[in-house]
Amino acid sequence: QLQASGGGLVQAGGSLRLSCVASGRIFSIDDMGWCRQAPGKQRELVATCPTAGSTIYSDSAKGRFAISRDNAKNTAYLQMNSLKPDDTAVYFCTALIRRYGTYVRTTYWGQGTQVTVSS
Repeated sequence: QLQASGGGLVQAGGSLRLSCVASGRIFSIDDMGWCRQAPGKQRELVATCPTAGSTIYSDSAKGRFAISRDNAKNTAYLQMNSLKPDDTAVYFCTALIRRYGTYVRTTYWGQGTQVTVSS
C-alpha cells in the first residue's frame, strides 16, 4: 500500500513537498516515482527514482522539481518549487515493490493528492 500526502493550495511561484510511504511486508523497492493527472488530460510521469540508476524527470519538472527517497523509511518525496498553474493536478505516487514470499515485482499506486496552484 502507498500513502501519499502533502498536496494543497499554493500560489504560483510557491513550493510544496509531497511524501509517499510504502507499507506492508516489503522485501525491496526497485523504483518509486510520481505521476500526475490534470482534469481532462492523460496521466503523465513527473519523476521517477530507481534504486539502481538515475532519476528521470519530465521536461516540465526539470529544474523545478526534485525527487528523493529515504530507503530506510520506504518513503519517496517530491519537492516542487516555482509552481505554476499548469502544475495543478492530482499527483499519484507509484512504486515497484517485491514483497516477502514472492519473486514477483508489482507496481502499486497511491490514492492521489491534489495540488492546486493559483495564479
